Amino acid sequence: MTKRAGMLIATGALVAGTVTVLPASAAPGAEPVPRPLPSLVWSGCATKAYPKLQCATLRVPLNHDDPAGRSITLALTRIAHTAKEYQGPLLVNPGGPGGSGRTMAGYVAASLPAKVAAQYDVIGFDPRGVGKSEPALDCRPGHFDPVRPDSVPSGAEGERTSVERAQAFAAACGQKHGDVLPYIDTVSTARDVDAIRAALGAPHLNYLGYSYGTYLGAVYARLYPERVRRFALDSVVNPQGVWYEDNIAQDYAFDTRHKDFMAWVARQDSTYRLGTDPAAVEAAWYEMRDELKESPAGGKVGPGELEDTFLPGGYYNGYWPKLAEAFSAYVNDKDAVPLTRAYENYGAADAGADNGYSVYTSVQCRDAAWPRDWSVWRKDNWDVHAKAPFSTWNNAWYNAPCAFWPVDSLTPPDVSNDEVPPVLILQATDDAATPYEGGVALHRMVRGSSLVVEEGGGNHGVTLGGNDCMDEHLAAYLATGHVPRGDGRSEADAVCETLPEPEPAKPTRGTPAAGSGATLHGLLGHAR
Repeated sequence: MTKRAGMLIATGALVAGTVTVLPASAAPGAEPVPRPLPSLVWSGCATKAYPKLQCATLRVPLNHDDPAGRSITLALTRIAHTAKEYQGPLLVNPGGPGGSGRTMAGYVAASLPAKVAAQYDVIGFDPRGVGKSEPALDCRPGHFDPVRPDSVPSGAEGERTSVERAQAFAAACGQKHGDVLPYIDTVSTARDVDAIRAALGAPHLNYLGYSYGTYLGAVYARLYPERVRRFALDSVVNPQGVWYEDNIAQDYAFDTRHKDFMAWVARQDSTYRLGTDPAAVEAAWYEMRDELKESPAGGKVGPGELEDTFLPGGYYNGYWPKLAEAFSAYVNDKDAVPLTRAYENYGAADAGADNGYSVYTSVQCRDAAWPRDWSVWRKDNWDVHAKAPFSTWNNAWYNAPCAFWPVDSLTPPDVSNDEVPPVLILQATDDAATPYEGGVALHRMVRGSSLVVEEGGGNHGVTLGGNDCMDEHLAAYLATGHVPRGDGRSEADAVCETLPEPEPAKPTRGTPAAGSGATLHGLLGHAR
């Protein structure tokens, strides 16, 4: 996740028209928002889920410091406002980096209270390099095809195999996309965001970002504080740890969340028949992992694929029942079919589509410095693995191309900010993907921000996912600009209770529900 500055629109960018600016004395949001002069050409691109969805494209400079040079194309979507009271564009981003945001516009517009959504043009977009934007990156097709080497190195030879695999990915990115890699970073994307704002004819921007999208929003706010109107940041990346330190923090957090899942399975022994002792259930999971190393399920689920399959459970406990069902079937019934299907629905998607992973590595490797000496990675990850074995090495190999990246890293900007209107920060205390400390850190760094906490919540993405209390804070903020203010006795300005734990699923032999689709957690980009 990264940062960068300036606002330059490429020659040929669709930014025509006069932009009406609020009086200097007026705080953003205090005065009626002027209607934009349209400059983008929108056309219908309806889907079954979102029949009012519209699409457009915008050309922006590849290098914002060279606006007359090469340009690239961003793919945008919109659900247009319908209310007389218009509050401007609400740009949405699902995270990643590398997550496609085109369907996010439809989801957010449908999930917000209708009266609030009707006041905004909800705008989705595929960031540079992603999805329908051009060029779209695809460094090494099939990089995650099963069965991969065991993520936990077994001796020098096993480690060397995985290192060479990471080197091959980095080299392939340089060979295929070396001309654009210097410009695939968070700051460049933030400058794209301002180009989108200008193309919409809007003097100020409203924004809802999840996961990596919180970092993108924080970087934008640092670069363009005068353009910020209402910014809601859900499940916050710690800006003080991008990216190497943040990934190590995730390793500990995901291990804790995996243990939470094992404890939940133990409480459901009557359904899953895996025992009532969480430690014994966890031991059975690692025994399953060892067996898959010798004999991958269905010829495609080895240890790494198993970790990929269960990692989404760390993002969203709604997946726990089906994951537990597959776990139980394998251990108790010697039936690998549910596990294979769970991998197809959860793991294969989580491993990352080739495009999404290519952008993920390109952004993170470029954004900030990573150790270039592999011995540093080796020591750090063995140290962490000793305490948090669930996904430490899996995560290490996911990020390992950054040790060999063909483009030098940038210096992340300081996103401290005392120039913006109140920013709403929303965070679960037990979030594994973006641990709680990140929300607290950003709250301290952005003066006047408000922190709303889901106490005891472990899901990643706490608004528009079923928690009415959290949703009410978001809706009130988007409707009026209101943020809650605490009494100063804690970091949180407001606290919501978490949702109840999921109910166990009755074991079946059917295909588990896919871990994607028209749900918030299917749309969120996973910032490993």
